[in-house]
Amino acid sequence: MGLKKKNPVTAGQRFQIADDFADITKKKPERSLLVPLQRSYGRDNKGRISSRHRGGGNKRKYRLIDFKRNKDLSATVLGVEYDPNRNARIALLEYTDKEKRYILAPLGIKVGEKIDSGPEADIKPGNALPLSSIPVGTVIHNIELEPGFGGQLVRAAGAGAMLVAKEGKYGIVRLPSGEQRMIHLLCRATVGQIGNLDSKNIVLGKAGRMRHRGWRPKNRGASMNPCDHPHGGGEGRAGIGREGPLSPWGKKTLGLKTRKPRKRGDSKILIARS
Repeated sequence: MGLKKKNPVTAGQRFQIADDFADITKKKPERSLLVPLQRSYGRDNKGRISSRHRGGGNKRKYRLIDFKRNKDLSATVLGVEYDPNRNARIALLEYTDKEKRYILAPLGIKVGEKIDSGPEADIKPGNALPLSSIPVGTVIHNIELEPGFGGQLVRAAGAGAMLVAKEGKYGIVRLPSGEQRMIHLLCRATVGQIGNLDSKNIVLGKAGRMRHRGWRPKNRGASMNPCDHPHGGGEGRAGIGREGPLSPWGKKTLGLKTRKPRKRGDSKILIARS
């Protein structure tokens, strides 16, 4: 992937940094792997707003991604595609039995390349193996939390974790957040880092492009009236007060940790994220 800066013939293009989609090799998605995507637009079952700032946006279809990687056959990469539902690219695989599946495209994957999965697979980007078969020090992504549940960790563009140790029946994985977590050695992970590294450097440039993604405008609490937000009201530009930053409903926010104190799986965390 690369980035391009446009000649600013309009105000919305002046600071825009766009994707050049140079890594995309296949334009149309595989129809057999598309399903309708029903969106709530931030409303509950009564039609009332339950998530603010959501609504509109371009219509999408969901691409069925193989996060489990449980088909232990050799596959060929048919193409790398854009996915409107995530910032990572997806790769279309065709297995030796002619079944097709999508996977998250790792960095450096090429059309025509062979991809394997299973305990006997080689240690190369795109191959999926149990942690017991992956050497210590390997960069991995799409990591399972429970054997057979499918990858739940490290799935964003440019993300990569590292297997730093193995102790007993657990491997110790350092996640991109800095957290070190014990994960069962039977859990599968995919070798390599996820591609599309420049995704974080994209600048949309105008509000309309956020609307296309389904986001409606957001306002600061300090710009509202006192009846609408705890930070609102006052003469001129007023501070947010001694109570500190609050949500519209009066709860403390901006840096307040909200993780449950006895969450299932806390015992597996060796070093909390920074």
